[in-house]
Amino acid sequence: MLALLQRVSEAAVKVDDQVVGQIGPGLLVFLGVQKDDDEATLQRLLQKVLSYRIFADADGKMNLSLTQTGGGLLVVSQFTLAADTAKGLRPGFSRAAPPALGEALYDRFVSEARRIHAPVAKGRFGADMQVSLVNDGPVTFLLEA
Repeated sequence: MLALLQRVSEAAVKVDDQVVGQIGPGLLVFLGVQKDDDEATLQRLLQKVLSYRIFADADGKMNLSLTQTGGGLLVVSQFTLAADTAKGLRPGFSRAAPPALGEALYDRFVSEARRIHAPVAKGRFGADMQVSLVNDGPVTFLLEA
């Protein structure tokens, strides 16, 4: 399971010109589910996402986590993160989870996040989404579990 974290001032996701999820300051997370991922993988990654210290403390150092700041979390499914790009000029998706598993783990990730953190917003799995964001920093990290 992969999570591309972007520290944002604001972020929103639209489907068919309708906003389906948005946050103010916090994290936009593009979540990629791989075929061997399971509940344990999900829990490890969720704890990393919520606890990763990428927000500034009073001294301007990256010492605070999303949990500590109370910022928003917007989770958007992104199967292309699981692409194999090592060879050739076209990505392969053999590492990506099949749609049923990907959707189940994505939904579980969001529900678990909502259980322990607020606010949490999400995109729509499998939809053609338009994501807008203001990257704060810019600060972007790729986490793996």
